[in-house]
Amino acid sequence: MRATLFMIPLIALAACQDDGGDGDSPDLATNDACGASGWHSLIGEHLDILAVTIFRAPMRVIGPNDAVTMDYNPQRLNVIYGDDDIITRVECG
Repeated sequence: MRATLFMIPLIALAACQDDGGDGDSPDLATNDACGASGWHSLIGEHLDILAVTIFRAPMRVIGPNDAVTMDYNPQRLNVIYGDDDIITRVECG
């Protein structure tokens, strides 16, 4: 019984442990409302691949110098690319 009482605070502390995220974006492992995990194969591809790919709406493509709204829409797929036009991230938002 005493060991059980000792373990309860440890379990509670483990639940509060930082997951290493930046705190600004949702955890995609638990929040994939837009289906981003199904599009991770786009990472590393050239931006031109988007022209022949069909996405469900809403979706946006974000470049390195693009201005975007800061509103978070869990249903929206964001495809982010770098200066070399290579897709670097696919996420909800």
